[in-house]
Amino acid sequence: MITLLYAALCTLLILVLAGRVIAARWKHKVGLGDGGNSELNRRVRAHANAVEYVPLALILLGGMELNGYPDWLVHAFGTALFVSRLLHAWGLATSAGTSPGRFLGTVLTLLLMVAMCVMAIAGFVAGLSG
Repeated sequence: MITLLYAALCTLLILVLAGRVIAARWKHKVGLGDGGNSELNRRVRAHANAVEYVPLALILLGGMELNGYPDWLVHAFGTALFVSRLLHAWGLATSAGTSPGRFLGTVLTLLLMVAMCVMAIAGFVAGLSG
């Protein structure tokens, strides 16, 4: 199952992001929240943002695979998802404000999710008429 590969890669990324949060919590002695520390806040948001978007994208990706979309297309969307999340995390790691990585990661994530939603809805409607 192709989706399992991207689920594993995204999970590894989320675990790395969680490790960065844990390290910053230890470093700044903050047990909950960000303690007003901008570095910790960025790490928490990078982790949380991935946790917010990745599961929905993986559900859509798995649905595409189960519904027989071509393997190359599932790989293309899976790769785009992983790259977009890497870009977003890198962007937040390097800047508290706007950054190319954060911008590209956000735009790519949203575009690929919209595209997968459109494909899922179109596939469902086509199935109703077929």
